[in-house]
Amino acid sequence: MPDLADGIARFQQDVFPAKAELFAHLAAHHTPHTLFIGCSDARVVPELITQGEPGELFVIRTAGNLVPAYTPGANGVTASIEYAVTVLGVTDIVVCGHSACGAMTALAEGHDLGGAPVVADWLRHADAAVARTSDMAAGPEKVGALVRQNVYAQLTNLATHPSVARALAEKKVTLHGWVFDIATGRVEALGLTGAGAAALAS
Repeated sequence: MPDLADGIARFQQDVFPAKAELFAHLAAHHTPHTLFIGCSDARVVPELITQGEPGELFVIRTAGNLVPAYTPGANGVTASIEYAVTVLGVTDIVVCGHSACGAMTALAEGHDLGGAPVVADWLRHADAAVARTSDMAAGPEKVGALVRQNVYAQLTNLATHPSVARALAEKKVTLHGWVFDIATGRVEALGLTGAGAAALAS
């Protein structure tokens, strides 16, 4: 906690004054252009990766960057997606996976999650991606393949949300799949044509 308090002090003393005009504008305006759905992993920081300014990204972070397929009823992920698309009018949605993802590693290597039953249940939202990589031997290549297939699977789930489906039909929003490599800083944009489109459609 002392590090966080020191960080707040530096923000208030150095960062905020340099961006005071921006924050004055943001106090009355909230118009992000992109919904960024990423992993809760502390090493994956959307604003740092994109070098975006405050107010540009509407961010949802979940374990494994998972997006449950739409079901009726109150749900924090669904509510955030609906708000971003229908109220804020974002024009782009990014689902971003990353290297060394703990969730995908657990699935690829068949880790025992008996001590974390809620986590195990949550990871079922990646079942489609797991099925697409089931014939691969365990190891780094399988983890990497699962990370990519999981991005496609979550984009598919995302498209089941009525707000997103309407925006796609009206060509008001564009979907993007990314994979961030922690060791190199590289961001790979996954193709949504050819094999990628087939995965997204399945």
